[in-house]
Amino acid sequence: MFDLTGKKALVTGASRGIGRGVAVSLAKAGADVAVNYRANREEVEKVVAEITGLGREGWAVQADVAAAGEVERMFGEVRTKWGKLDILVNNAGVLSYAPFGQLTEEQWDQVVDTNLKGQFLCARAAVLLMAEGGRVINIASIASGGVGVGYAQLAHYTASKGGVVGMTEAMAVDLGPKINVNAIAPGAIETDMAKGVTDNEQVKEALIGRLAKKRLGKPEDIGAAAVFLASSEADYITGVTLNVDGGWLAG
Repeated sequence: MFDLTGKKALVTGASRGIGRGVAVSLAKAGADVAVNYRANREEVEKVVAEITGLGREGWAVQADVAAAGEVERMFGEVRTKWGKLDILVNNAGVLSYAPFGQLTEEQWDQVVDTNLKGQFLCARAAVLLMAEGGRVINIASIASGGVGVGYAQLAHYTASKGGVVGMTEAMAVDLGPKINVNAIAPGAIETDMAKGVTDNEQVKEALIGRLAKKRLGKPEDIGAAAVFLASSEADYITGVTLNVDGGWLAG
């Protein structure tokens, strides 16, 4: 198992879904984890309890990642508590559907501000707390564009996640030997965010039929990838987007 003992990690949007899976996976590998949330205090306390139950330090930190002032406050709390940060997982994100001709500026701004600007704001603050060997892991999506596959009603979401991939590559070059920056592009993962799709049995069966693994992904599948990228074994990997999609794109 990859060893993250003694590492200090912050996972954004970690009260549920992929973020929760990543936070708990990092804790299982030995990291102490700050669990960011925007509004759902009850759920985030459950995640913190799970982390502390593993014998790791876990604590909740509230912030809307799309708001620069709140991000600054959040990282101020990290600096006060730990004095450093080893791992940032930029997971917080939102998803909505709209046909392109009906896509509003408000919908566009909400998705892009959270999914892309939020990752920029958090990463910019995080790297100031990181020493040699720091890790930034951005959560993208297989709907990031550039792979010859389009996704209906998701122009705003695809734009935001495509921006994450491009930003990841540029960050890796800028931050050079000191900090590794990679992205994970999840495929069809069973989360609350995906329920509108996966609750439809016909659609769910069609999705599974397309996948080489013949099952939907779990948040823990993304957590395992994050643990690897955060570990010393991934020291020579930077600027990469790792597709964790059960073979979706291969098919």
